[in-house]
Amino acid sequence: MSPDDYCQQRAAASGSSFYYSFLFLEPRRRQAITALYAFCREVDDVVDECPDAALARTKLAWWRGEVQALYEGRPTHPVTQALITSLKQFSLPQEQLQEIIDGMEMDLEQASYADFKALHLYCYRVASVVGLLAAEIFGYSDRQTLKYAHDLGLAFQLTNIIRDIGEDARRGRVYLPQDELTRFGVTADDLLHARYGESFSRLMAFQVERARELYRQAFAQLPAADRKAQRAGLIMAAIYQATLDEIERDNYRVLDQRISLPPLRKLWLAAKTWFSA
Repeated sequence: MSPDDYCQQRAAASGSSFYYSFLFLEPRRRQAITALYAFCREVDDVVDECPDAALARTKLAWWRGEVQALYEGRPTHPVTQALITSLKQFSLPQEQLQEIIDGMEMDLEQASYADFKALHLYCYRVASVVGLLAAEIFGYSDRQTLKYAHDLGLAFQLTNIIRDIGEDARRGRVYLPQDELTRFGVTADDLLHARYGESFSRLMAFQVERARELYRQAFAQLPAADRKAQRAGLIMAAIYQATLDEIERDNYRVLDQRISLPPLRKLWLAAKTWFSA
């Protein structure tokens, strides 16, 4: 299996909304974004699938070394071997790949966040940085597009947090800011034991509206000249916003189930967005 095949398999197997946004890209950009996505999956899985925190830190340290090796032209992992092609074509700073690992490592250091300011740093590292790298791969002519990419990545991560509240709680993690849980009268124990009620609904409505406002803020910052180049990101946004709509329509039942769109609907949204953008 070639490095590119390995990355393609990783992307397709995940069933992620991101996979559908890659389908319409020209080959060189599709190869690059697929390799970047596979990198993110690899380092994320280190934390999610390794119950021993010390071992997970050791593995992340290995990945830090592997990123260094990538930029020195001697990668050994299929993902970094696929990424080396991208380095020759796109501006992908090493420090940004390292910062993604920094974000993953935060999951080993803390399981909750006092307020949105604290959560924002985590979201920046694991999502906004990915958005900035993706913007480089998709292409842009106006640096204002990087502000769009930053905010869109943040909106994506907040959507993930909303969708995965129950799953994360069972892993011992609560990404909703602690001061907001207190404000709405919801406890971490409520999340863990799937206790729904008016307080939880009000908390979720607040979270969903903040995510939607970030989508609006991101779109407002996307220059018309770069809209076509950034269509892959707009596809992701269409799928993620539709997921938020489904969560709201289902009365925020995210504590004991995972709400997602069926593959055919994702594909329809991807095609619709690509040809209308």
